[in-house]
Amino acid sequence: MNVDGLRHNQKFLLTLIDYRCNRCVDYKRKLSTAMKKVPKISETEWELMKVVWAQTPCSAEQIIEALTRQDSTWHPKTVKAFLNRLVRKGALGFKKEGRAYFYRPLVKEEDCVAAASESFLVRVFGGSLKPMLAHFVERKKLSEEEIRELRNVLKNQE
Repeated sequence: MNVDGLRHNQKFLLTLIDYRCNRCVDYKRKLSTAMKKVPKISETEWELMKVVWAQTPCSAEQIIEALTRQDSTWHPKTVKAFLNRLVRKGALGFKKEGRAYFYRPLVKEEDCVAAASESFLVRVFGGSLKPMLAHFVERKKLSEEEIRELRNVLKNQE
């Protein structure tokens, strides 16, 4: 097989894998629906994305400065490696101006939160909200305000 044929097969394989991995189950209707394609973002990548979501567009230097303010162990080369990874994943876009790179999000924060939440719910609690909610309520001391807010959310679901 030539290199172009291999590349074509790899693209096809990744497309199938991406499609299968981005399916979720709608437990309310018991239907399987395709999620809007949102890249999987690691815990460390979330830190970078939060900076970009908060101040867009921003340069690599601004991102490095913001991250090192939060945690002095960040190294500029590490940040740039993660920025490149997020660009390859399709989470970030960039524009080069002179020697500076300016990054902007290609995915909305709320879409990433929804995808990560759904993934967690399915992976840990089999997609059921009841045991997840019970788990957190039993282990966390809720304030009166939080209890009122939860009751309001539940009332609005009826």
